[in-house]
Amino acid sequence: MDDFIAHSMEISDPDHVRYAQHLSKAEVADFMTPHSSSVEAVESWLSFHTINRTSVGRVGVGGEWVTLRLSVAEAERMLGAKYHIFHNSASGQRVVRTLAYSLPRELHRHIDVVAPTTYFSTLQSMRATNFLQPEIDALVGDPAVLLSDPIGALPRSCETRITPACLRALYKTKDYKPVFTDKNKIGIAGYLNEFASYSDLGTFFDQFRPEAKGSSFVTVQVNNGGDDQDKPGIEANLDIQYTTAMTFPTANTYYSTGGSPPIKPDSFTPTNTNEPYLDWLDFILTQDTIPQVISTSYGDNEQTVPKEYAETVCKRLAILGARGTTVLFSSGDYGVGGGDCKTNDGTDTTLFQPSFPASCPFVTTVGGTISIPEVAVNFSGGGFSRYFPQPSYQKGAVDGYLYSLNGDHEGLFNRSGRAYPDVAAQASGFQVVVGGKVQSIGGTSASCPTVASVFTLLNDYRLSLGKRSLGFINPLLYSQWSTGFNDIVAGRNPGCGTTGFSAGKGWDPVTGLGTPDFLKLKELAEY
Repeated sequence: MDDFIAHSMEISDPDHVRYAQHLSKAEVADFMTPHSSSVEAVESWLSFHTINRTSVGRVGVGGEWVTLRLSVAEAERMLGAKYHIFHNSASGQRVVRTLAYSLPRELHRHIDVVAPTTYFSTLQSMRATNFLQPEIDALVGDPAVLLSDPIGALPRSCETRITPACLRALYKTKDYKPVFTDKNKIGIAGYLNEFASYSDLGTFFDQFRPEAKGSSFVTVQVNNGGDDQDKPGIEANLDIQYTTAMTFPTANTYYSTGGSPPIKPDSFTPTNTNEPYLDWLDFILTQDTIPQVISTSYGDNEQTVPKEYAETVCKRLAILGARGTTVLFSSGDYGVGGGDCKTNDGTDTTLFQPSFPASCPFVTTVGGTISIPEVAVNFSGGGFSRYFPQPSYQKGAVDGYLYSLNGDHEGLFNRSGRAYPDVAAQASGFQVVVGGKVQSIGGTSASCPTVASVFTLLNDYRLSLGKRSLGFINPLLYSQWSTGFNDIVAGRNPGCGTTGFSAGKGWDPVTGLGTPDFLKLKELAEY
């Protein structure tokens, strides 16, 4: 994997001779296929425990996952573990998990992670990064009127309520017409039984993007993910309505991934054992073609994700980038941390709480802004990972910010950790149709698909020039493309009983490098 990461960084470095020479599925498989010594070690272990060969499968792009169909008693014996059924009284969810497990020392260098074991996200913490804003009156009326009455280049209503017209004008994409729609695609990763509604999309187009009326999206169901059109999801509709409207007529795919109750139990699996991030990654990485941009508006508190699990997921997100896909995650809606920010390691220490996968160094993380002119929105997630070290591509930008802190919040965050967000966009007052009615929605769930749409249009432009898609984009953002963003210099992201970090000149852990200027980025994309 170290070799793979080295290759990944070379092809994402704009100054390297291999820049944008993305890997094929077969080339990735060459990296991911386990060494014969690892296969032999694991098979010997299974043989020692007399595991029936018919219960063993190999999955993954390189067959790097071993799947076992076991009883709980067998799993406990093999892992030196004790499984229980854990129940969340608030949600009614039940999952089979253990608090600890072990492997023979001889297997430590051959096995990265075992699941399901200690990851409880499907029980308590994985969440969409959005929230209703009933205090902001929904924008309803004649589309011709809503799209006019400008204040400068923007419709007047954009000061408080966001529509595709606002975003297309603000980030300067409104005059760009995609041309490579047969090859360029954008994907949305959905979880938690969030279903995107076709009928709501039609109503949304009628109201906010009339010229897109009649266009749609494709739903791909992963790991028994649903598609109940009678239960439209706020998150799903927010994502798909804004990506389709901003990238029209580019092809959009919504991935509905199972992994959260309710499930359909059977005699063998009476409770939920799913691991949603890995389930989706295992699926997408085995596909022959993958959308050039994928947006995800979900996350966990980093400390709730076992470190070995987080590292495994992060490495697989790196593979997506190496395949030529730009992977974006929202930064979260709790500033530097929600709740009391106590650590869960038994010490009950108050620390800023980073979010995962936002803290993975191989994704592009999106924070939030508000108002015109833009300032940082107060819930924009941002900070420094305690799991992942700071990557070299952002060191110069982050060092400047750390120096400006002059000791503020000392000891509350990891100065040497991966810093996020990388960029930002509007995150409040988004007008979304849910169940036929317009509602106001806020959260970095809104800013993430917005930026994803801008990068999708940039990919379209690059493809029209005969160039490759952008892929993992962070090294480029922090170097040659840093001038393609509107620097946000006002606002804070409070949390954990503090005022949080402040936005400022250059990169900051509230809005990153700033919000995109498509015309500047389009010019930069020519080189």
